[in-house]
Formats: sequence, C-alpha cells, structure tokens
Amino acid sequence: MNQGEYARGPRARLVAGAAALGANLTTAGARLLLDYLRLLDKWNTRFNLTGDSVPGKMLDRHVLDSLSIAAWTAGETVVDAGSGAGLPGIPLAVLFPQKRFVLIDSNGKKTRFLFQAKLDLGLANIDIVHGRIEQFPGPADTVVCRALAGLGKSVEKTQHLLAGGAMLVAMQGRHPGKELANLPGNCRVAFVERLQVSGADSRHVVGIRQGGD
Repeated sequence: MNQGEYARGPRARLVAGAAALGANLTTAGARLLLDYLRLLDKWNTRFNLTGDSVPGKMLDRHVLDSLSIAAWTAGETVVDAGSGAGLPGIPLAVLFPQKRFVLIDSNGKKTRFLFQAKLDLGLANIDIVHGRIEQFPGPADTVVCRALAGLGKSVEKTQHLLAGGAMLVAMQGRHPGKELANLPGNCRVAFVERLQVSGADSRHVVGIRQGGD
C-alpha cells in the first residue's frame, strides 16, 4: 500500500469514527492525527510505547478511543495525567486547538517521544512535563487519564488538582462499581457513562469532583 492509499482509507475511517463520537475533525486535524500515528508507529519499533504495532488498530484503540471523551474535555487548561504516548492528550489537543493541554509522564522515553511529537506536528497548544502528577501544581480545569492507575489511585494522585476545582475524567474498562463505592468522602461522582468505541469490548468514562457543588 502506497502512502496515498494509506492516507485515503484511514482518513475517511478516522473522520467518520470521530463524527460518530461527536468529535468533528477538520481536514487538517485528521491529517495531523494520521501523521501522529505514523510517528507513533515509527517509535514503537524501538520503544514499544503502546504495545500495538498495527496502524489500523492504533487508530481505533488509541486515537478514536481518546476522542471518545471529547464531550467531557471542559475548560481552558486540560492536564493529561500519565500521558504515556500522548493518549488521550494529543488527539484531544488536535481536536481542540484553542485549549491548552499539559501532558505529564514520569517515564523519560515517553516524554522524549512527546517532545518529538509536539515538534513534528507543530502542536503549539501542548506543554510537556517530565515528572509525577502529584508534583504538578496546576492550574487545571479538567484532568484526563487513560492508563494512569486504578480509579482510586487516580483520584488519590490528582486530589490536589480536584481541590482546586478541576474535574477528573477517568477512562476505564469495565464499570468500576466497587472502586466508586470506595472513593474518599470528599469526592463525588459527577457521571458514569458507557462509551461505544470501535475495537473496545467494554469502555466507560467516570467524572469525579471534590466537594458538594
């Protein structure tokens, strides 16, 4: 398959899949995300950033999966806690160029990839932080996490940001019923929604705030 054929098929599937999730990508945005996938595929051969090496599967399991939480990505500053290979931060940053995204990870090889992705894709609306989310002072309007830890640990690691008014939007596999019942008393569940994502058998998103508002 030549590059033109590669671009046509995945681009149409990406745009249609994003639209089905309520995320309307521009032509330029779709092109950037395909460029991101190619860069991720290249780095995966050396660093195994995601575990997946098939571009079609990465499109579904990573890019569209990330875009599935677009409706809950609120406010001006969005922090991606434990961003890894930039998921969900980079797809969301492409979708929302007017927002600021802070991508945080403690793994050096992953943050090196994030810096390279920012440079190659020209993403001026993202900042990269090599460190732990517990040490990031904020501010944040929304904190997103996809593979940071279990729900309880994710809440524990981000409580200082929630105390500042941020909402935690945590991506989960199965419905985290037991973990929801064991959240700290100062936290409340704002929503729990099942996501319909291509290639995912079970996917949920949970919103958590601190306090009673």
